[in-house]
Amino acid sequence: MTELNFRRHRRLRGSANIRSMVRETSVQKEDFIYPIFVVEGENVKEEISSMPGVFHFSLDRLGEELDEVVSLGIPSVILFGVPNEKDAVGSQAYHDHGITQEAIRFAKDRHPDLVVIADTCLCQYTDHGHCGVIENGVILNDESLDLLARTAVSQAKAGADIIAPSNMMDGFVAAIRYGLDQAGFENTPIMSYGVKYSSAYYGPFREAAHSTPQFGDRKTYQMDPANRLEALREAGSDIEEGADFMIVKPALSYLDIIREVRDNFDVPIVAYNVSGEYAMVKAAALNGWVDEKQIVLETLLSMKRAGADILMTYHAKDAARWLEEK
Repeated sequence: MTELNFRRHRRLRGSANIRSMVRETSVQKEDFIYPIFVVEGENVKEEISSMPGVFHFSLDRLGEELDEVVSLGIPSVILFGVPNEKDAVGSQAYHDHGITQEAIRFAKDRHPDLVVIADTCLCQYTDHGHCGVIENGVILNDESLDLLARTAVSQAKAGADIIAPSNMMDGFVAAIRYGLDQAGFENTPIMSYGVKYSSAYYGPFREAAHSTPQFGDRKTYQMDPANRLEALREAGSDIEEGADFMIVKPALSYLDIIREVRDNFDVPIVAYNVSGEYAMVKAAALNGWVDEKQIVLETLLSMKRAGADILMTYHAKDAARWLEEK
């Protein structure tokens, strides 16, 4: 046989241990943030129909979910409160005894070392379902900032370790950073949803958070899915205003954006593996069309490989169990 000159890449794939030795990217349970939906009422543990395995919990049932999260070694949760009462300015969002504030207190009392992140927005608290103040059908930017800052401060007072504003109003990080600092919470980090696209992948979440807009859409404040450079402008301004983490949302269809943000900024990057991404995998798995474990772990790995440091995902509990099996 004529001598050939070529690289034998397969040498580094010859056994499981060799593959493990040269593996460039890994997913571990310490990467996870697990989202939890908390509702008012008693003895509520109600599965969200479009998100199998994800539930609404009332405060008196929240402990069992938190205990499971902690037992699995997941270090962090993000809390989404769903109030019974809504109004035009989302006043329950910044009420000191609102559902999110009470959930934060409960979580920190039960598990002091658990990192509790507060989603900071108005949409699930307003009767119109938008993320800011409305006047003549227009979402007002600057008038919304004070309410967002008040919400962040009330959440920090309740014990939130991290504030995660998701509203996409211009200047929201600056307003929240100023509000926190003035209230004595200068050491509370901000995890900004700074790169948040107007996406069809949010559908199941809107059922879970009861936050579907009652008119129009969110395209005037959430980003156009066609735009890449806009993500760098949004991330850059939020970091200048004081963001400590940067969330890219959604994750799976925006892996290129995660990489762009990673290559341009040095803050920790959070990939939000959103409800629609979760629901598609769950539906396919329940029909026996895919191997759920392999699909989920590969999907999460793709987000880490793209440059994410942290994974916010509804798959966190399942993934933590599967990683223990390895």
